[in-house]
Amino acid sequence: MRRLLQLKAGLLFAFVLLTSVAFAQDKKPASPHDSTTAVVAGSTIKIKYGSPYVKGRKVLGELVPFDKVWRAGADSATSITTSKAIKVEGKTLPAGRYAFFVIPSKSGTWTIIFDKNPKQWGAYTYKESNDALRVTVKGKTIPKQESLTYTIGKNGFSLKWDTFEVPVSIK
Repeated sequence: MRRLLQLKAGLLFAFVLLTSVAFAQDKKPASPHDSTTAVVAGSTIKIKYGSPYVKGRKVLGELVPFDKVWRAGADSATSITTSKAIKVEGKTLPAGRYAFFVIPSKSGTWTIIFDKNPKQWGAYTYKESNDALRVTVKGKTIPKQESLTYTIGKNGFSLKWDTFEVPVSIK
């Protein structure tokens, strides 16, 4: 009798464990990680980022505050790798891997930051003294886009999310 009870308890435990593992695998992450790679101006550019969703939230000015450094994605800081030196908005960025941060403003101007420390969680340890390059760009309004994405084209790359796009020129 006791052995039968132990067997039943063991089977129940195995069933609960397997069921929870199966359901956990079906769950979509809140901010899936993604990347994009392309050649621009003779350099291979790779962008790795966490892609959050709007989910009915107010993004600019609240989730992404104005005039504060933002990781330009979710989870770890977005990283950008360039295989050769490039010109970003007319300024030289040496080949390497960088954390990518932005500072949005109410005026629609965005400060673009390439930080020398590519492995950071969010922007919590960001220090301006680690900037490899800092430039400004003018943002654009776009039709609503639920998930954050980066696209790379022949003239540079863009961060797109919610109703904004941040284009960055590369030559």
